[in-house]
Amino acid sequence: MDTYSIVSETTRLIIRPITHSDYEAWIKGFSERLPSQHKYDDGLIDMEECTEEWFADLVDKYKQLALKDSAYILEVFLKEDGRHVGTIDFSTLARDGFQWGRIGYTIHNQFWGKGYGKEAVKEAMGFAFSKLGYHRIEAHINIDNIASERLAQSVGMEFECVRKGFIFEFGKWTDNLVYYRNGN
Repeated sequence: MDTYSIVSETTRLIIRPITHSDYEAWIKGFSERLPSQHKYDDGLIDMEECTEEWFADLVDKYKQLALKDSAYILEVFLKEDGRHVGTIDFSTLARDGFQWGRIGYTIHNQFWGKGYGKEAVKEAMGFAFSKLGYHRIEAHINIDNIASERLAQSVGMEFECVRKGFIFEFGKWTDNLVYYRNGN
């Protein structure tokens, strides 16, 4: 099965890998972002270097990652008008006896407060269990990222532990909350 071509839909959203024809919607989603709302929100992003040629390379890179089963980057679009809402990504941590993946999610801040994050993540996790074959999915969340923690909880993920000095960011090793969900 070509996992790169699978499309998943909710009542309001389409969740799928990007294609070369998504450039305009993708760039517009990033270009219309609001100023940063908190520490983990990039806010306005300079998209000057993101030309159509650059984007075509990105699409090809994402497809190669999926074909290698390393990562699956899924874009979230509104059904009603095709606007780009955000991104959900899965990284394969281990296969064989584990079938273990990690989820990350980003919703453009101009779309916050509308339930798109919960809707998209819930649907994408179902996709990851049924189509990508993961048994366990983890979210690694900064300890003070309350919005991300609430989203993980709202889609049925459970708190497991705090991993000390887990990710190097902001110039230091930071602790992360680990939330998980199994597909059985």
